[in-house]
Amino acid sequence: MKIAVVGSTNIDVVSYIDKVPEGGETRAAQNFHTAHGGKGANQAVAAAKLGADVLMVTAVGDDMFGKGALENFKLNKIDTSRVNVIAGVATGEATIIVEASGQNRILLYKGANDKLTPELVLQAADDLKACNIIVLQLEIPLETVYAVIDFANANKIPVLLNPAPAVKNLSIDMACKCDFFVPNETELGILTDMPISSRDEIKIAATSLLNKGLKNIIVTMGSLGVLWLANGVEEFVPARKVQAVDSTGAGDSFIGCFVENYGKTGDVLESIKRASQYATLSVTKEGTQDSYATADEFERFYKK
Repeated sequence: MKIAVVGSTNIDVVSYIDKVPEGGETRAAQNFHTAHGGKGANQAVAAAKLGADVLMVTAVGDDMFGKGALENFKLNKIDTSRVNVIAGVATGEATIIVEASGQNRILLYKGANDKLTPELVLQAADDLKACNIIVLQLEIPLETVYAVIDFANANKIPVLLNPAPAVKNLSIDMACKCDFFVPNETELGILTDMPISSRDEIKIAATSLLNKGLKNIIVTMGSLGVLWLANGVEEFVPARKVQAVDSTGAGDSFIGCFVENYGKTGDVLESIKRASQYATLSVTKEGTQDSYATADEFERFYKK
């Protein structure tokens, strides 16, 4: 089983604070660090830490952050043969503010991610054809996402699309070509323009997409759990209760774990259950990729 992740790579600049500053206000941060991030990179690292064979198709700048990202992929045993280094462009960057509650706010600069064109990705066509599933997000150009979905369909490769960050002009027709569509509740609200303040409202919003032809909709709802809707299927997986420290990257850890387990078992519900617990474990630690457990660490947590 080989997973291809086509997506973003960032450097995360993270500050931990008690309260978000008001306009014009300066507040002291309690902690600060830099870390490797980007939704694509996060999902790839999570899957790789659990033992998956992962191909990363991405773009980084020819700067120190790009070099660091490449080294980080190799450290996590990810195939870097399709990591493109773009000359004269900065690596993507995310400024992340984490409040004491664990809630985060993110400011994103796309950088080299915006240079990941369809032509650049499809240079990896032969490598992609050897993969069993392709994972996509929306931190790269939409035209690239659409080109990869069409490529995957033409070659009968399953696709998981994480519509994050959500964009209202996302093509529902293209989303219908994906085997799995995995938004969080906020992204679901943006995509449907419907209320998502309760589990019932989330279900109604997700059902509206299902009625448009999407195959499997998996909505991650943080502490509320996970909702899976498909034709004739409605499953709710409650979240395990823990003390949240930092929710940054939890959704990415969910997807990495989901595709790793689904690739081995083909069992959607069991993969959701494991992915929910993996994401839960991640929020008990600070950081993004740093908070992702290895296979052994996760098994100990999962069996408790």
